[in-house]
Amino acid sequence: MQLQIKAQRKQLHKRIFKFFFVIQRFMRKKIIFIIIIVVGLVCYLLLGDYFHFYLFCPIKKITGLYCPGCGVTRMLLSILKGEFYQAFRYNPLIFICLPLFLLYYLDYTYSTIKKKKPRIHTLEPGIWYFLITVFIIYGVLRNIPLFDILKPTIIK
Repeated sequence: MQLQIKAQRKQLHKRIFKFFFVIQRFMRKKIIFIIIIVVGLVCYLLLGDYFHFYLFCPIKKITGLYCPGCGVTRMLLSILKGEFYQAFRYNPLIFICLPLFLLYYLDYTYSTIKKKKPRIHTLEPGIWYFLITVFIIYGVLRNIPLFDILKPTIIK
């Protein structure tokens, strides 16, 4: 009986070790994927500025309304150039949220590399609902003439 329990525990430990090994390989691939995405985004922004080629917003093109994400490409390009006020004017909400997003992903990446528990835990559903509501309200407000300051504008 004791030998059976020891054999079962040993088998369980092997399965757990194999499971964590698979997760570890997956996390490494995920970090490499994130790095490739960031490098691709920077190249797209720099080459787009040089060749004056950017993707258009399908919501703006079809409806004529600004979506909550309109101006993000120009905002990121302005940040790369060091023009932070101009970046804020292109998309104020994303500009304000960007440091929080970066902090979250840097903590996630660091904890994955160091194999530690992230200091910033996953967000609760209530926080997600709040963020989605804020983005929807922001998308509506930036299309009302009273709130023209929320539209992507060029400062010269």
